[in-house]
Amino acid sequence: MTNSGPGSVHALLLERHDWVPNNGRLPVLIYPKAIAIQGEDPATAFEQTFARNGWPPQWRADIFNYHHYHTQGHEVLGVFSGEARLMIGGPHGEILQVSAGDVLLLPAGTGHCSLNASEDFLVVGAYPPGQHPDIRREAPTEAQLQALQSLPFPTIDPVQGPSGALHKYWVSQSSTG
Repeated sequence: MTNSGPGSVHALLLERHDWVPNNGRLPVLIYPKAIAIQGEDPATAFEQTFARNGWPPQWRADIFNYHHYHTQGHEVLGVFSGEARLMIGGPHGEILQVSAGDVLLLPAGTGHCSLNASEDFLVVGAYPPGQHPDIRREAPTEAQLQALQSLPFPTIDPVQGPSGALHKYWVSQSSTG
């Protein structure tokens, strides 16, 4: 991933891979340098932005160094410190280089893990109301796949608000598919 600056968004549609379901209809959205890093607690800017747009922040931490995905929550990750190489899409997926200021929006089912990170690498994690990050490390059951595909998502982009990239890539996609 190249960082092309604030306001730009890259979409990455991932098909099922091995035991990781990914989400064949909703792409991962990558927002390079989406939020300015400033002040003594830069995580606050991510938390306030996500909350203002209906994605209540849930935690501050790093990203697990093992492949996993969630079936019960879409996830937004805001990098507020450091940098990392992440693998998105499960084993043999896409490698992304992320750094402070970047945001990733992962639709439910998207495999992700940290391959390596700076010692100061930290993110804010947030989910739509009523959703949560169930940690899955094995192939989904048929019931989990059905739940994943029918999981609702908000129409407000967690970074850019009501007319943001989520509207273009998720809402319009779901209404045509």
